Amino acid sequence: MSEIRSILSNLGLLPAGDSDYFDHATDQAVRAFQQDRGLSVDGMVGSETWRALDAARWRLGARALYHAVSDPLVGEDVRALQERLLEMGYDVGRADGIYGPRTARMVATFQREVGLTPDGSCGPQTLHALRRLGRKVVGGRPQWLREAEVFRQSGPGLVGKRIVIDPGHGATDPGVVVQDGTLRWTEADLAFDLAARLEGRLAAAGMRVHLTRGPRPATPLPDLARAELANELGADLLISLHIDGHANPAADGVATFHFGTRNGVTSTVGERLAGLVQREIVARTGMRNCGSHAKTWELLRLTRMPAVRVELGYLTSPVDRARLIDPMFRERVVEGMVAAVQRMYYPVDQDVTTGSIDVRTLRAALASSTSGA
Repeated sequence: MSEIRSILSNLGLLPAGDSDYFDHATDQAVRAFQQDRGLSVDGMVGSETWRALDAARWRLGARALYHAVSDPLVGEDVRALQERLLEMGYDVGRADGIYGPRTARMVATFQREVGLTPDGSCGPQTLHALRRLGRKVVGGRPQWLREAEVFRQSGPGLVGKRIVIDPGHGATDPGVVVQDGTLRWTEADLAFDLAARLEGRLAAAGMRVHLTRGPRPATPLPDLARAELANELGADLLISLHIDGHANPAADGVATFHFGTRNGVTSTVGERLAGLVQREIVARTGMRNCGSHAKTWELLRLTRMPAVRVELGYLTSPVDRARLIDPMFRERVVEGMVAAVQRMYYPVDQDVTTGSIDVRTLRAALASSTSGA
């Protein structure tokens, strides 16, 4: 507890003190930290919040940065360096706060171009050169251009493209649970049903589809492992499915999330996918539009492909629950996500009106092309 309070004090979120209690002031400081870092704001120091707190100890320039193969350096200073390199046009990929081989290569490239020894580590001389040179762009635009170009070159068809569908929770972690008379509804079960339906629709359209878990996994799968699986599979897209819950039963609606930081660095292609999913589901179901939002959750930050998390209504809302337990309604939700995935691969200037794609034609088009071949 004293370590948590010390980090929060150093960040200016909590007065210095030697208390070992998780008091109201500490709760508020943790919530402020979570809000600032784009995490779930619950006031609890779980594994993801703790890793973010531990990373926040470091500020750029406080230590030398280098690529350690077995135990890579992690911290806010690494993320700040990555964002700085992105703004200067160097392709470090996602600003994930991990000093991996790609970051080291871009540091070495920068060093070579400014006349320093290209050793891939960031010490005082490299840091001075970074601070001396002006920014070329802001907001991660080079990364957006690279991601957009990958989609443009891959063509508008879905055949052969790889997608990972991530049904949230599972095993001993059921997520949101609601007892409705003699019936018991869980987020994990409904998320898997939606994932299985989405898998079938996308596979029928020619995509190579992978699920992160089955209907009854033996053990819970943390988001870190889900991100690693998606990266190992070389996925082109990731969609994570969840259902929300709230103490207030009046809370309802659908929301989507993509990677983005408070400094404006974002996965712009992921942001586009989140927006498309949001609009298609709202148009096809009439659910309340709770918008698309930037977050730094590990599943969004550590994946190397555009990734979105979809909160498909509130299980604690009588209105949303009545919809979600209806298989035909879940089919409409899935149709919205399929249409959004298809629109992702259309060139922006050839995009279509929200709600206009009949997803049944995607399967028919695939069957026609296959028979013609």
